[in-house]
Amino acid sequence: MASAQRDIFAGLIRLHVLHHASREPIYGLEMINELSRHGYRLGPGTLYPLLHGMEAQKLLVSKTVVIGRRHRRVYTATAAGRKALSAAHAKVRELLREMDERD
Repeated sequence: MASAQRDIFAGLIRLHVLHHASREPIYGLEMINELSRHGYRLGPGTLYPLLHGMEAQKLLVSKTVVIGRRHRRVYTATAAGRKALSAAHAKVRELLREMDERD
């Protein structure tokens, strides 16, 4: 995948993550599987730094939970993350309207 295309998709992937994390706690493997259903091919070496970066930006907050015998880090959108998602939603909607006008 070309670098420019990868940069564009990175923003869309972040929106997917915020969308799901604003609905319920998410974890990395779950997001890798969810994103693959949308045609994104990410490995842990790509997704986990993205999640950590979003947490550093205060868009997500994480905690470790025990499920059975496994420890899993789950991420939830913060108020700032939900606000950013809402603003992005409006911008994406505006862009799609504009793109549809050209067709």
